Amino acid sequence: MKQVLEVLKNSTIASRDGKDDRSRFWGLYKRVAEEHDDEFLERYNSDMDIVLVFSGLFSAVSTTFIVAMESSLSPDPNDTTHALLAQLVQIGLGNFTAAGSAPATPASDWSPPIANIRIQSIAYASLSFSLLAAFGAVLGKQW
Repeated sequence: MKQVLEVLKNSTIASRDGKDDRSRFWGLYKRVAEEHDDEFLERYNSDMDIVLVFSGLFSAVSTTFIVAMESSLSPDPNDTTHALLAQLVQIGLGNFTAAGSAPATPASDWSPPIANIRIQSIAYASLSFSLLAAFGAVLGKQW
């Protein structure tokens, strides 16, 4: 055992001052890499905060427009009320042939305009992508 210690003391594997060129290089590399990583994380962490704020605001505005446009995708209930009242007036006047035997349903053949459907589809897609961006930013911040 003493022989092994003597050989190790006189070898060039461990330098006399405790650090050789390689260990100094890796120590310097570690310090520079940690500084770079810290700057990187700080910069992208603040970028993800900005993405979260922007996507939250955009989602709120987009949802407001979607709610406002929702009524254009269903028939106007006033049309049905007017048709039924007109039928009741005809019955009240004794004009049973003009009133017809079936209740009036003017909304049965109604369909929303294609432009409204396309606009709603784009609005829902933008809301979905905004929420996906917010989800990605949250995952990035937690990682």
